[in-house]
Amino acid sequence: MSLFSKIKIGDEKYPALTGIRAMGATVVFFDHFPLPPNFHTRINVLAFFFVLSGFLIIRLYYNKAELSGKSMRKYFTNRFARIYPVYFLLLTVAILLRHDFRPLLLVKNYTLTHALINNTTDFIIQPSWSLTVEECFYFLAPFIILLIKKFNFLTSLTFGFLLLSIALIVSLSGLPILQTPVFVFSTTFFGHFLEFYAGVFLALVMMKKEKQGQIKLKGYKWTIGGAAGVVLLIIVMGFIYAYPPIYPYKIILVNNFLIPFPIAVLYYGLMCEDSIVSRFLSGKFLGILGRSSYTFYLLHTIVIHYVAIPFLLPYFGSHYLLCAAFTYALTYFISYLVFIFYEEPLNIFIRQKFIPKAKTTETTASA
Repeated sequence: MSLFSKIKIGDEKYPALTGIRAMGATVVFFDHFPLPPNFHTRINVLAFFFVLSGFLIIRLYYNKAELSGKSMRKYFTNRFARIYPVYFLLLTVAILLRHDFRPLLLVKNYTLTHALINNTTDFIIQPSWSLTVEECFYFLAPFIILLIKKFNFLTSLTFGFLLLSIALIVSLSGLPILQTPVFVFSTTFFGHFLEFYAGVFLALVMMKKEKQGQIKLKGYKWTIGGAAGVVLLIIVMGFIYAYPPIYPYKIILVNNFLIPFPIAVLYYGLMCEDSIVSRFLSGKFLGILGRSSYTFYLLHTIVIHYVAIPFLLPYFGSHYLLCAAFTYALTYFISYLVFIFYEEPLNIFIRQKFIPKAKTTETTASA
């Protein structure tokens, strides 16, 4: 069987969500290479990824989760195969380009513990702080699933609030991790837990609908309602930034505790309603971009800082927009090559090697 037949791009169960990954990665790129210059997105784009992760992990593993050695081995091998090989490769490239070989810095970055300490200079790949957030969720997800199965969703949600409370206490204790409440809310899983839980709840709703055979809905009310809620909160964020002083807890309220709900509603609409937006996001081109978006997300700041700024910007001169567009296309082209020839082959190899009779792909939405 060829590699391309194993990858099966466009064969996801929820293709619109794969398209969301491509769109989200694109927004992040142009936040770091802004159009126009000095313009920055005033909304938590990562919330879209965190809600999606909460949905995918629960949807993929809810019916398989148990506290057995075999089950845990399979689960964590799957997560490792999906996340770490690409991160290891690109982190190593970034370290060689940066020429910073301090042992503690390397340990923190290679172990993905760097975003538990309030020091952004420790992020060799700047966006990689979100991987620490994701890894914390992956570690806790089996326990969250078991809480839901044994009790209910509200019990697991209470557990999330308990973790946040403990993290805030630690941030005030003077210990060398977490360190400040604002850092907890902005850079850790504990502050972002509600975004994941919005996805968890969405997965439970979708599994119930699928069990009942009632997936497709008429009309577009959920898609429109979710999109309207997101746009409204973006407008609110615009007002917050437009009228200083800017209080961080206003931003945290919108980004961490309000926007997950319309995002979940939007995802529900995209999965259940046959709208123009859903069909656009489900297209094969966005599917290709979505499947390679993880590599793109980690790679784009490396390309911007070590290729675009020192070489491409002087070459393009006054044609800034053309330079940004070329850098975007170049980054996605490299990301797609890495996905095809490194990310997915190694993912398949690790699963086949360490999980007996393991399926080669997670096709729910390329989790």
